[in-house]
Amino acid sequence: MAATILLASAASTFVQTLVKSLALGSVYVMIALGFVIIFKATQVLNFAAGAISMAGAMFMTILIADGGLPLLPFDNPLAPDAGETPSILLWIVNLVLALAIAALFGLFIERVTIRPMVGQPLFAMAVITLGIEIAIRPFNLDATALEARSLNVPWGAEAWTWGEALIPKSYVAAMIMAAIAGAVVIVFYRSRLGVAMRAVAFDQEAAMAQGINVGRVFAIAWALGAALAALGAIVYGMAPFPPGGQVSQEIHQVLALRVLPVIVLGGLDSASGAVYGGLMIAGAEVFAGEYLSQYNSTLGSGYSTIVPYIVMLIVLLVRPYGLFGTPEVRRV
Repeated sequence: MAATILLASAASTFVQTLVKSLALGSVYVMIALGFVIIFKATQVLNFAAGAISMAGAMFMTILIADGGLPLLPFDNPLAPDAGETPSILLWIVNLVLALAIAALFGLFIERVTIRPMVGQPLFAMAVITLGIEIAIRPFNLDATALEARSLNVPWGAEAWTWGEALIPKSYVAAMIMAAIAGAVVIVFYRSRLGVAMRAVAFDQEAAMAQGINVGRVFAIAWALGAALAALGAIVYGMAPFPPGGQVSQEIHQVLALRVLPVIVLGGLDSASGAVYGGLMIAGAEVFAGEYLSQYNSTLGSGYSTIVPYIVMLIVLLVRPYGLFGTPEVRRV
């Protein structure tokens, strides 16, 4: 009897850990896809991905919790009444609106800071994205310095029970949203515009000679990348992810730094690499945090946050361009 109970407990722990790793991996996948789309189209390393993603989450809080419109002195007609929890449908409508605003924000960033630098060294453009990160960060961090901002998620921290395992609704929502995001990216890459983006990524001059509007491709890449980054941050803000249903300063730290191993592991220019890398890194992080917790006194309390970087380093020693990255052959 005791053995049966112990086996059931171990099984429920494994299921809960697996679901948590898939949910966290879904967050990583969405952020990484946004990074990869921008890099694939423009060859720019977007070091502002963390700040842009949190800004998108801030847009959502302004829409759904404050009842306003980001950056505008107008009320949001689609916001729930003050103090009320929105229905799932109303929350999703506001989510789509927040992603649209994040996409417009990405368009603005591209047009003002990236477009004038076309043809300049890629290093200079990467440094500009660092400047964008620094410029956006105060908007994110100052607004959450005293108090985190609510995302007003309809299901809160509710969970389903499967046997003895608890499956949080937010974890399932994260996986569903990541699947939808992945499907959108697949359809996009197979569209005429997606083919144009791949042509621009391969050779910008040849693409321009074929009549492809490179500036338009750049703009759409930044818009889609910003929307995906915002979606990842909004999902990560839902309970029982650590922010606990709110947009807090913790989101910036996690999404700015923790996603880096995902991108490098999968390959900077590979959408499929972003998916596999996100799931692998999250799996290593979550399973290590669960099954090595008994060695806390030896490894230290924050050992699970180091695991992604260890995995990244091991893979890079074998495959310097990541699991799915495109190797570059240069003649000297």
